[in-house]
Parts: sequence; structure tokens; C-alpha cells
Amino acid sequence: MLAAAGATLAPQAQVMTVRGPIDSGRLGLTLMHEHVLVDFIGADRVSRERYRSDEVFRVALPHVKRAAALGCRTLVECTPAYLGRDPALLKRLSSAAGLQIVTNTGYYGANRDLHVPAHAYQESPEQLAARWAAEFERGIEGTGVKPGIIKIGVDAGPLSEIDAKLVRAAALAHLKTGLTIGAHTGDGRAALAQLDVLAAAGVGPQAFIWIHAQSEKDTAMHREAAARGCWVEFDGVSRERTARHVELVTGLAVAGHLDRTLVSMDAGWYHVGEPGGGDYRGYVSLFEDFLPALRTQFNSAQLEQLLRGNPARALALEVRRARAN
Repeated sequence: MLAAAGATLAPQAQVMTVRGPIDSGRLGLTLMHEHVLVDFIGADRVSRERYRSDEVFRVALPHVKRAAALGCRTLVECTPAYLGRDPALLKRLSSAAGLQIVTNTGYYGANRDLHVPAHAYQESPEQLAARWAAEFERGIEGTGVKPGIIKIGVDAGPLSEIDAKLVRAAALAHLKTGLTIGAHTGDGRAALAQLDVLAAAGVGPQAFIWIHAQSEKDTAMHREAAARGCWVEFDGVSRERTARHVELVTGLAVAGHLDRTLVSMDAGWYHVGEPGGGDYRGYVSLFEDFLPALRTQFNSAQLEQLLRGNPARALALEVRRARAN
């Protein structure tokens, strides 16, 4: 519908991709949590000298192209710094595959803090937030590529001292940049604890994605987190787990929280240190297994919301402040 004469159209929110900002309405079908390359050797030993970028590009490109052919328009690549993040590689893949890719800033405190750099223990949350905000303002490591989310990680609750610091730093970085915070989260107890830390820092729950929520068996925690306003992400979609993930999405929808639900596969993964990168799992199961199963439970408008509308809102660059009580 055309706007009436003299009417002013509200500008769309922006999302930062590896090739620059775009209107959120251009995201299209979005895979919210995937990987291209990971290196689990640890923060003190991780290095780009441990792999050849051209080889990773050769291995990953057919999978990224296949995702695009299946209908994916945007892929959120969630490998953080000190775990194999390579923004230049992602920009190259994005251009070659004709697919929008989003990368991240932040540190990963899960896996018993193996991937937390030494300086994070010495610096304050304010200093860490300044590092992450600088990547958004100036680009990552001289590449000019800017992050589109803040990616952190925490183990199961209660939050350790370093994990709580990372959450606090993420909150402060969000207030500086408007980047949404996605947190690999060990369990529901840790998810709710992170929401408390964010609230104390003045950040609203709409700025937070509970990554790997499917790992929490108590679905009441999913409903509680969604009711508080955060994004609940079920990102372990695979052929073997299709029925479980349909059940999880349906459960939140029945509770009235489809508008707080995100899905993805956590697929890909060129594993540095394994011959040929190991077993690279393609980005196909959501399209070939999960979507056909969802169509038996949800109408087209609901699927549009789940796969396009919700990601566009979740990734929008916008400072979300906690509401005053």
C-alpha cells in the first residue's frame, strides 16, 4: 500500500552484517545460530596459523551456497573471538555465496572458561565493554568487518565470577552499541541469572538471546524466560531431534510466546586440528526435516514470524533499556 501524500514512513531498524549495515526487513529467512569454523584448543593457543583460510573457504562454500539455495538469506555465525572467529573469511564467504552473514564480538566463558583470554580476568567489565564496543565502532582486527551481535558464553548456574563479569560487560557494551546479546547458556538457572545481571545494569530482557535453551529440560523455565521478555532459542535442530524441537516450539507457542522464539541448527563447524576439518554438518536439516514437520502444526503467518520476523526484531540495532519499576 502506498503511503498517503505527506505521510512519513518510519525508518527500518538496521542490522550489521559482515558487508555492512542493512535494513532489518532485508534479512529474509534467517539461521540464528550456525558456525563456519571452530578451534577448541584454548585461548592461550588459538591462532590463524593453525589452519589455511583457503582450505576452510573451499570446504565451507558449498554448504553456505546450499543454504542459500534452500531459501536462507542470512546466517548468524556465532564463533566468538579466541575460539576461531575469522571475520575476513566470513566476508569472503558472504560475497561468494550471495548470503548475508552476521559475526560477533564478546568472549566465551562456557567450557570451563578455556576460551577466556587472560586479560579478561584482570580487566573490569567497563574495560571489556570498551574493547567490544571498539570492534563495533572501528571494525574487527583491521578488517573493517563489524559485529552484528555480542556473543558470550556461561556454564550452568550459579554464574561464576568470570561468567558474571562477561555478562556485565555485555550489558555495558549493549548500552554503547545497541547490539543484541546472545549467550551460550549452560542451563535455565544460568539464563535467569543473566537476566538479573542485565536488569541490574539497566538492560531490558529483549536485548538477550538464551542460546541452547533446548538443553534445559524444565520447559517451565522456557516459559518464565519468555514471559520476562527475552528470546528463547532452540538451536539444536537436526533430523534426529526434529520431533523434540517441534514440541519445544509448540510449547512456547501454546503459552503465547511464539513472538519470543528463535530456531537454528548449530551446524557447520570446520574443526581446526582435524584432518580436512572433520565432519562438516551442512545447513539443511531445518529446511528438509524441521520445516515440513512444523507445517503440520503452524500456518504460514506463524512460520513467517518464526523464521523472518523474530530474527529481524532480535538482531535490530537498538538499545533496549530495562523498564523502571
